[in-house]
Amino acid sequence: MSHRIGLVGKPSVGKSTFFNAATMNDVPEGAYPFTTIDPAVGEAYVRVECAAPDFGEECTPSTGYCEDGMRFVPTKLVDVAGLIPGAHEGKGLGNQFLTDLNEADVLVHVVDFSGETDIEGEPTEGHDPREDIDFLEDELDQWYLDILEKGIERYESQHMVEADIETELAEQMSAFRTNEDEIKQVVLSLGLDLDPDAWEADDRMALAREIRKRTKPMVVAANKMDTPEAQANWDEITEDDDYDHLDFVPVSAHAEKALKQAAENDVVEYRPGDGEFDIVGDPSDDQRAGLEAIREFVAEYGGTGVQDAIETALFDALGVKPVFPGSANGLGTADGRVLPDVFLLPDYATAEDFAYAVHSDIGDGFLHAKDCRAKRQIAADHELDARDVVEIISTN
Repeated sequence: MSHRIGLVGKPSVGKSTFFNAATMNDVPEGAYPFTTIDPAVGEAYVRVECAAPDFGEECTPSTGYCEDGMRFVPTKLVDVAGLIPGAHEGKGLGNQFLTDLNEADVLVHVVDFSGETDIEGEPTEGHDPREDIDFLEDELDQWYLDILEKGIERYESQHMVEADIETELAEQMSAFRTNEDEIKQVVLSLGLDLDPDAWEADDRMALAREIRKRTKPMVVAANKMDTPEAQANWDEITEDDDYDHLDFVPVSAHAEKALKQAAENDVVEYRPGDGEFDIVGDPSDDQRAGLEAIREFVAEYGGTGVQDAIETALFDALGVKPVFPGSANGLGTADGRVLPDVFLLPDYATAEDFAYAVHSDIGDGFLHAKDCRAKRQIAADHELDARDVVEIISTN
């Protein structure tokens, strides 16, 4: 579980319900600010089409599980403590929020699309969800700007030392997992000179914002989409050009949690992420009515959206790809397991990168790899595709 998805948003929008629905944990839920104080970490899953059937095999996962040819691969979901405006200045739980947030690779921003909570997380009516989207991005941009400004100060203080601005900024912003090549690329992409003396205040903000977008990709989970108000807001917001840089997923966290609980009680047969389910038990009249209402929602939107939001974050926003360790002579391991593991790698990952992901010693001794489907040798710099099955040949 090498990736961490940060679940963020203002208080009382259903963030903890989303977390519980995704992980089936039991963190406190409530319609009041700061229900979550410390970040809760749970195990969620992303779906990957299993490679074993391509070889006429049946897999035996060491982590997660496989159901009808679909692997459910574990990943970490972090329910970060509630955010309020001014977090970058330390208001509310701001400093702790930003510290916890920085450990996440990608963000899922849970927004109440029904407009029933105001900017502080208090009950209201008719609130514009765009304010919530904007305030989180603004808080993160201000946070990045504060750190960017410190890097510029470092650069300007080195009067007698020859230094590059991208080197100083990369060192100052290293916690965001960036580097000087990426910083230089961002500066030039904005049409700026590599000289901060030539940057206006708007240039610095634009630079901070672009670095934030690249290092903290974000998906908006449009929660409470089972209400007419949310559906009306969805049409308006997703057609707004100002939000073209964001992925939106329609969500009902309440529906996902209800279906999983019903499945645990043998009332329904339901696989997370599916757009349908069967009632197999004997629910009460009220339960049946509730399930039928959920059925209409999942049929309309192709699911409850919780699973889709997590997968959109990892596969689309972050760009990871699943790769299976295998063998050209068969998929089984020495202990008889078949394709027990799946690794979620960056989209640019090569065969050698994969070797290091499996184990650092295997990477150090890397000789070459084999594509188990094509049964051909591939070089260290060969970029892998999603669902590749690869055997690593190593001296270690």
